[in-house]
Amino acid sequence: MSARTHKVLRGLASLAAVFAFGVVMFGAFVRLSNAGLSCPDWPTCYGRAAWPEQQHEIAQANQAFPDRPYETHKAWREQVHRFLAGTLGTLVFALALVASWRRAWARYAVIVGALCAAAGVALYIRGEHHWSLLLSLVAIGLPLLAALGLDRPDAWRISVLALAVVVFQAMLGMWTVTLLLKPIVVMGHLMGGITTFALLAYAALRFAGVGAGDDGYAGVRRAVVLGIVLLLCQIALGGWTSSNYAALACGTDFPTCLGQWMPPTDFREGFVLWRGIGVNYEGGVLDMAARSAIQIAHRIGALVVFCYLAWLSHRVSRRGLRGYGLAIAVVLVAQVLLGISNVHFGLPLPVATLHNGVAALLLFTLLATLARTQRRREDALFLAYGHR
Repeated sequence: MSARTHKVLRGLASLAAVFAFGVVMFGAFVRLSNAGLSCPDWPTCYGRAAWPEQQHEIAQANQAFPDRPYETHKAWREQVHRFLAGTLGTLVFALALVASWRRAWARYAVIVGALCAAAGVALYIRGEHHWSLLLSLVAIGLPLLAALGLDRPDAWRISVLALAVVVFQAMLGMWTVTLLLKPIVVMGHLMGGITTFALLAYAALRFAGVGAGDDGYAGVRRAVVLGIVLLLCQIALGGWTSSNYAALACGTDFPTCLGQWMPPTDFREGFVLWRGIGVNYEGGVLDMAARSAIQIAHRIGALVVFCYLAWLSHRVSRRGLRGYGLAIAVVLVAQVLLGISNVHFGLPLPVATLHNGVAALLLFTLLATLARTQRRREDALFLAYGHR
């Protein structure tokens, strides 16, 4: 592995991570502006590669999909999001290919996996859904096996793993449309985007050489891992809140809910994960008690995460990583203020979108801290591979 290849990997991982963050932000914008079903088919939009613009095209679209009239101000958002996601997939494929290039079997697994993904999309457009699903599963499995078997440092393996995640994320995007915004799928799609960003960001950090000269941060590292797990659970809970249209279930009251500390709630109904197929979930299907339960659970989760990450910030700072501890604290406070503003101001679109983006930034501060507390094993392995 030459120094030039290492530089290419670092650049690709960094570019892909930044691009993934942008896709997460734009995806939040699409979801929060209620444009998730503005293109009723997938991956086309009213049967077009882009979206209808001319009057005769709009008329044809409305005739083809009478149950979903064309909305000019929304359709472009959904299809642009798909274009951005496709571009990200191309970047991740390039990253995985470079990372696996020196191992022929892994290289072929990545290439064949990408070809199966492309063929799966083509077959889906033709209506051959079962064959499309089979090829998509192969497209996920091949890079996954390559990542597990690749004898390279973690950043290399993560780069290949990201390709499997991106393919599955594309499937979740498809199901978001075909299953009519089913909450468990919408939440999964959000988590898939966050996972893609996290993998690429961590790989970029490791390729950049972020790490410690010794292994003296084991205790802090375990605490950071727990913080990442808690934050991911809270992000998932936020996705469940959004996908069930429960963000304003407590009105604009904070910290109370509908003027009470404990309004009528239905936690059992609020957390039913699967409700069958064929229901259109646009606008939500839960009653107010179930939505209030989801909102209250999200607030409790936010309190737990805030307390833990505030403590973690202090602990990280005391271990000599003051910059990392300060970054966690600043982004954490910003995220809490955005969450409160969402409720107080009635979920304005810019604030709600930024709330999603800052959640990803908070995750990045934890990933950066995790990378900083790990030994630079990559360097020794890189030198070992240098003449191979």
